[in-house]
Order: sequence, then structure tokens, then C-alpha cells
Amino acid sequence: MTALAAEVHAALRARGATLAVAESLTGGLLAAELVDVPGASATFRGSVTAYATDLKASVLGVDEGLLAVHGPVHPVVARQMAEGARRLLRADYALATTGVAGPDPQDGQPVGAVHVALAGPSGTLAASPRLSGDRATIRRSAVTAALELLLGHLACPAASR
Repeated sequence: MTALAAEVHAALRARGATLAVAESLTGGLLAAELVDVPGASATFRGSVTAYATDLKASVLGVDEGLLAVHGPVHPVVARQMAEGARRLLRADYALATTGVAGPDPQDGQPVGAVHVALAGPSGTLAASPRLSGDRATIRRSAVTAALELLLGHLACPAASR
């Protein structure tokens, strides 16, 4: 996965852009993957690990009503987490992860329900890959999904800084 993170950093450097992350389900794995790449400080601004639901609202600005109705595992929650991290950490782009890694379902959501989001200058988008495996596999797969979401966006000629 470090190769994927290195590709992300190279694409960000080519654009003169920066990245921040907001994590729940991945609990810091996404940030760790990004900082494992030498020279990461040129593009990586920082991260917020908002594992507790109330922190998603108080730190990242996720709508409390949304959390009350849908819980923390929802694509709009992921989008708002990414937007909050981008704003809070003053980055060009931000990624967010939320979901259920298991071993048990959470808030009516099955194990493997995952949402990743990307906020950037041209807006915010989310993806909801359905992941399987044990807890560690789901968390690592969510990191890969988030990095691929950003890399795919940055590879698009229409993606702007």
C-alpha cells in the first residue's frame, strides 16, 4: 500500500496541492500510510481521528441531526467529515473514512459497510465500497479505497487544484 500512498504524494506534488484526512473506522491507519512515504511533509497537512461519534460533530462539524438519524456510518457523514478536515486543516484536499470493521454490526449497519469521501476545490464526493474479511482486512481495504478515490480524481484531467 505504501506504493499507492507514494503515487498520491507524487500526484499532489505535481499539482502543488496538500492533503488532510479525517478518520473513524481506520483509526489513524490512513495517516500512518501517508506519513510512511519519505517526503510526506511536502503534501500532508495532518489528520483528525474522530473515532467517537460526538467528535465527528464537535471537531469536524458533521451535522448532529444527521448523526442522530443515520448514525456515523453514512455516506453524507463521510462527506461532511472530509469537508470538516479540509476546512480545519486548511488543505486543498481531504479524505475521510467511516464504517464498520467488526466483528459485530453497529447501529444497524453490517460489518463491511464502509464510506470514504474526498473533499476538494471542485466539491465533495463519496464512495461506498462493500468490504469483507476480518477487522484488520476491512480497515486496510478502507485505506486503499480512500487512496484510490483521491488518486483517481487527481488522474482526471478535469481535476483542478
